[in-house]
Amino acid sequence: MNPHLGPVTVPDLGELGAVQRLCDIADPYDHSDDALFLQAMDQSNQWHARRSPFFRSLWNGLPVNHVSEQPYVHANFFKMHEIMSIPHSQVAVHATSSGTTGQKSQMFWDSWTLKAGQRMVARIYDHYGWIDDREPVHYLLYTNQPTPNVQLGSSFTGQFMTDFAPVASVDYGLAHTGSGHEFDAFGAIRALQRFADDGLPVRIFGFPAFLSFTLDRMRAMGLPPLRLNERSLVLFGGGWKTNADKQISKADMRAKIIDQLGIPDERIRDGYGSVEHSIPYLECAHHNLHVPTWSRALTRDVKTLQVNGFGKPGYLQFVSPYITSAPAQSVLMGDLAVLHEECGCGAETPWFEILGRAGVSRNRSCAVAAAELLKGKA
Repeated sequence: MNPHLGPVTVPDLGELGAVQRLCDIADPYDHSDDALFLQAMDQSNQWHARRSPFFRSLWNGLPVNHVSEQPYVHANFFKMHEIMSIPHSQVAVHATSSGTTGQKSQMFWDSWTLKAGQRMVARIYDHYGWIDDREPVHYLLYTNQPTPNVQLGSSFTGQFMTDFAPVASVDYGLAHTGSGHEFDAFGAIRALQRFADDGLPVRIFGFPAFLSFTLDRMRAMGLPPLRLNERSLVLFGGGWKTNADKQISKADMRAKIIDQLGIPDERIRDGYGSVEHSIPYLECAHHNLHVPTWSRALTRDVKTLQVNGFGKPGYLQFVSPYITSAPAQSVLMGDLAVLHEECGCGAETPWFEILGRAGVSRNRSCAVAAAELLKGKA
């Protein structure tokens, strides 16, 4: 059994027994016990209220009867403040967001928060059959090559993703130069060519923009398509960031990978996550982002912040009781999304579609930017 699938215990079973029971549910896509989820949210709120003056001032002290009643914090808040519900001595990981401009979010994870989140990823991997120890795997990580002073959450996640199949080799698309990190297109191309010659499965993780640029460079150089092992896997996370002007659709990206690397469509998946809310959201075989067992999602109207129903675009909000290190159990994201009820892939939880990012300019309000972005998409 993969070690990340093993038991993990909350910091205090007396205070967080319902959180433990919720997080012990092994099926990654099961929303059948809403009562347990709400009980876990109440315990989480009490936990943070006892330890965080900030959250104590935010919460009215009443039980949450529906996730929409849960007080939330905007993700940008964590760019301005370092808020914890634990002493520094209990911090297992200090991670920062991967934004390329402006201030970065600072998040602190204790041992439970870290290991519980990793177990969630492992359960989703197990669900899709991606935990595979039959043979070694070559990894190409489009995340920052680790250095002693790199604290980016994406870099940490990239390393963690090598824990689900034996490592034959690890290459980085964002190489450390000694004075920073640079996109190494030629190094990535050489790695892919080496992988194709070797014949072992390949796993590619990280920012989609850099794989897209790698394939563009291969085509510009007149290099023929490669045929990687059919058990290879591509899993994206982190979005296109400052390369949004070069972004292509997910369908076009998958078509490019199929054509130039020979990886099957069902082995190309996108993911969504953030350092402010470290719950894994991974695409199903239909390429939809389902909400896992240990989380709930909703959207809020861009003008009124009232809760939307299914099918209506709005600000995306995530709710989960599992985090004990900081009062980030309910986070309002800067992304605009639509929540959908059915998919047909077999997972019975709702799924969401990301429409874009709000607040595109420092001098314009989020509501104005969101409204403009939503034109023609409602």
